[in-house]
Amino acid sequence: MDMNFGMRPENRALLERVAAMIRDEIMPMEAAYQAEVATGDRWQFTARQTEILEGLKARAKAEGLWNFWLTDSDKGFGLTTVEYAHFAEEMGKTPLGAEVFNCSAPDTGNMEVFERYGSDALKTQWLKPLLNGEIRSAYLMTEPQVASSDATNISMSCVRDGDDYVLNGEKWWASGAGDPRCRVYITMVRTGGEDVPKHKRQSMIVVPAGTRGIEILRPMEVYGHDDAPHGHMHIRFSDVRVPAENLLLGEGRGFEIAQGRLGPGRIHHCMRAIGQAESALEQLCRRSLHREAFGKPLAQLGANYDIIAECRMEIEMARLLCLKAAWYMDQGDARAAAPWISQIKVIAPRVALKVIDEAVQMHGGQGVSQDTPLAQAWTHLRTLRLADGPDAVHRRQVARAELKRYTQEMV
Repeated sequence: MDMNFGMRPENRALLERVAAMIRDEIMPMEAAYQAEVATGDRWQFTARQTEILEGLKARAKAEGLWNFWLTDSDKGFGLTTVEYAHFAEEMGKTPLGAEVFNCSAPDTGNMEVFERYGSDALKTQWLKPLLNGEIRSAYLMTEPQVASSDATNISMSCVRDGDDYVLNGEKWWASGAGDPRCRVYITMVRTGGEDVPKHKRQSMIVVPAGTRGIEILRPMEVYGHDDAPHGHMHIRFSDVRVPAENLLLGEGRGFEIAQGRLGPGRIHHCMRAIGQAESALEQLCRRSLHREAFGKPLAQLGANYDIIAECRMEIEMARLLCLKAAWYMDQGDARAAAPWISQIKVIAPRVALKVIDEAVQMHGGQGVSQDTPLAQAWTHLRTLRLADGPDAVHRRQVARAELKRYTQEMV
């Protein structure tokens, strides 16, 4: 079967415009934006932060560089998953990239959920402002008391009471829920009892942020960093009442929705990780050529030639594997694509972490400080090895798919 990992000419030209804006307009503003986080309330945007971010978003929107993630949709550019993967890589090169083009997680996945499974009323209330970049959203799945990598464990109580559902329980690692612009949560809950098949016990429900009974307990820290003002929040629900029409598709459809949401999102995460690896390798190479020790550029010392070569080769391998997973997604068979998505979900963060670690090493003490973006990038990517399923779960899926080829021969 022929596989095409390239792009149509018109979309290649579009990608070049995105890359130019990232290089010339967004990256130069990174330091100024980040410096504002420590100014005043970390969970509110300063006037300068808003000016920087909203100014860049307005420019991107005015240029028509907006909502690329809407693959195979008449509302977007009609990009294939393979084509969008190239865009995600470019956007991954800067922490501000995805949001400037309205392609941020978890919003893209949530918008897909609203588009595919939401009622007209929910689309008007939530999808429209999300598509316009006017609000942010969060996806609440993981729970502190259960092993959430097995989603059949999800246990937040969701009980029908008249025209409402009543929610009780806790969620954590709710990425983006700390953002003051976050207005809505898509939440995985349990609606079925032990008498229901285990993959029919969970449902998805739309919960407006700030609903009575919702309490944000704390921001979760990643290696001591709270990732303000985005945040990964620990949230308690106490008798939270939500209109019954906010339940998506009906009771017991949570897994169906989750798989439709998470597959493309994993590819997007992985290609952004490859973009971060490319950025780190550039920093590594520049440092190795301009910094000297023992009378020579660092590039000429030790095994640095080999290190640089290995980084380049591993990035190329990871990119090709990710594009192959994207190609399988484009064929429309989610089951066939799943093992490839699991492979790249393990490989891309691993490769990116290695490249960033080598870049840190090349920078010495500066590499672990706030003076380069490397430490923040490493922290983010270490978290990605857990987000959307830990490595062990994805390796299990890959192994099961591999063994299935041979167990069928034994039947």
